[in-house]
Amino acid sequence: MTRILVISDIHANLVALEAVLADAGAVDEVWSLGDVVGYGPRPNECIERIASLPRLTALMGNHDYACLSDISIESFNPDARRSLLWQRETLTDASRAFLRSQSVTPVERGEMTLAHGSPRDSIWEYVMNTLVARLNLDYFATPWCLVGHSHFQGVFQYHLAEDEFTIEVPAPNTPYVLQERAFLNPGSVGQPRDRDPRAAYAIFYPQERIWEPHRVAYDIQAVQTQILEAGLPARHAERLAGGW
Repeated sequence: MTRILVISDIHANLVALEAVLADAGAVDEVWSLGDVVGYGPRPNECIERIASLPRLTALMGNHDYACLSDISIESFNPDARRSLLWQRETLTDASRAFLRSQSVTPVERGEMTLAHGSPRDSIWEYVMNTLVARLNLDYFATPWCLVGHSHFQGVFQYHLAEDEFTIEVPAPNTPYVLQERAFLNPGSVGQPRDRDPRAAYAIFYPQERIWEPHRVAYDIQAVQTQILEAGLPARHAERLAGGW
C-alpha cells in the first residue's frame, strides 16, 4: 500500500513539522505544496528537514517566492512584510538554492495535479469558495487537484450530475474516498487558520484512491517563544494558539 504524505504551508514552524513527520510515520513519497518559509522562526531548519525527505516533490509558495526577492512584498500585510524581511536576511545560500528548485507551476503526479494556490495561478490564487473552484476546473486535466495556500483543511467536491460544488470537511483520520473531481487541501502544518490549532496534513493512498486528513498537537508555546525571541511580530505567535 503506497502512502504519500501531503503537506503545505509549514511557514518555518519546525516544531509543528517534526510533529507531523512523527505522526505520519513511514511514507513512500512526500508532496510539499509550498510556503516552507514565511511567518515562523526556523526557516533554514525547515528547509533542511524537507530537503531530506524521500521522493520529494516541492512546489513554490508565495512566501517562498517573496523570500527570494523575486516579487514585491508590498502586497503582504505589515506583519507578513516584517517577517519576510527577517527571513530574507536569515536564509542561507543552501536554503535559497532549495527554494529556487521548487516548481513555480503546477505539477502532475499520476491522477493528481499539485499546486500551491490554484492550477490557474499556482503562486497567488486562493481556492476558498465554490466559484473559484468552478473557474479552475478547466485548468487541470487530472481527476483531482491538490492545493494549499488557504490554510484550510477541506475538500471542494464537484458533483457532475448537479453541476455544482460542495465544501466538505472530513473528520481527521477518516478516509475520504475519491470519486468525482475535487480540490483537496491538506491544511497548514505551521499556521492553521480553520480554528483548529493542531498541525494539519494528509495521507494519500493512490491505488485505493483514498484521501485521509490528519491533525496532530504540538508544543505551540515553544514556537511562540521562538517567534518572540527572534523579534518577529507578536501576532504571529498569538494566532497559533487559536488556529486563526
